[in-house]
Amino acid sequence: MRNERTNVMNCHPIANATRLAMIAWMIMGVLLLVPRIEASEPDPAKSPGDERAFVSIFNGKDLTGWDGDPRFWSARDGILRGETTLEKAAEHNTFLILRGQEPADFVFKLKFRIMADGNSGVQFRSRDLGDWEVAGYQAEIANDRPDPGIGAGFVLDEHGRGGRDAYGPRGDLGRVGEFVVIEPGGKRNVIGKVGDAKAMLAVGYYKNGEWNDYTIVAQGNHIRTWVNGFQTLEMIDNDPRRLARGIVALQIHRGKPMVVEFKDLKLQILDADLAPGSRKFNDLGQSGWVTSPD
Repeated sequence: MRNERTNVMNCHPIANATRLAMIAWMIMGVLLLVPRIEASEPDPAKSPGDERAFVSIFNGKDLTGWDGDPRFWSARDGILRGETTLEKAAEHNTFLILRGQEPADFVFKLKFRIMADGNSGVQFRSRDLGDWEVAGYQAEIANDRPDPGIGAGFVLDEHGRGGRDAYGPRGDLGRVGEFVVIEPGGKRNVIGKVGDAKAMLAVGYYKNGEWNDYTIVAQGNHIRTWVNGFQTLEMIDNDPRRLARGIVALQIHRGKPMVVEFKDLKLQILDADLAPGSRKFNDLGQSGWVTSPD
């Protein structure tokens, strides 16, 4: 008895190709209906989350809300500018301090531009030592090194003159390209890489003398930085000397004359238990909620 059923693979080659094409189109159609699963913790440098959660911390006109040595700091045309000269030199590292806020967990985004042979930085979770000096975490900005880019994106412990910070100094905490764990005793333990520093330099992750985007994310003991979308550091800080919250400030380093500029500074406060870009309720009481009679 003849088997009337025909195996697809035994059909004429053209007919077989047509059937396979139809099957492929059907599969693609089904895949398009499958919901896309996003990462649970988006890259805040590329996916900043709800932009409504960011608050500008610079009005673009003057130094309202900021406190620094008026010899060195000014504001104009949307830019915060720090400048030293031979005639107006900084005797010690000096800072422009954001007053009225001591954030703990946050996403901090800004743009910076530093002129030749300059050294600056962004302080966070820091303490005020007086005389416009601070101590605590600093996300470095410097182009006074042999490879200027290596000075942008790492985190160190700024400790003030003569070790005035009783909790420091801890020195460089995490360098560009590292995934590092700071042990309870303060030892650095590099457990991996988030990028290759030399390769990032080769593709121009940092633009010397131009505007650069800086993103700093702090959640609990977890700190990350990005420069122009390149992740430059991931750090877990288990040292009990670390600060859980503190002031934000911008640095002028003592030494040779320099100019550093900042703009588009904005801060998103996070819940320590939520991923960057996530939001809990609006923190404004019962606004937006409906009470059920049941």
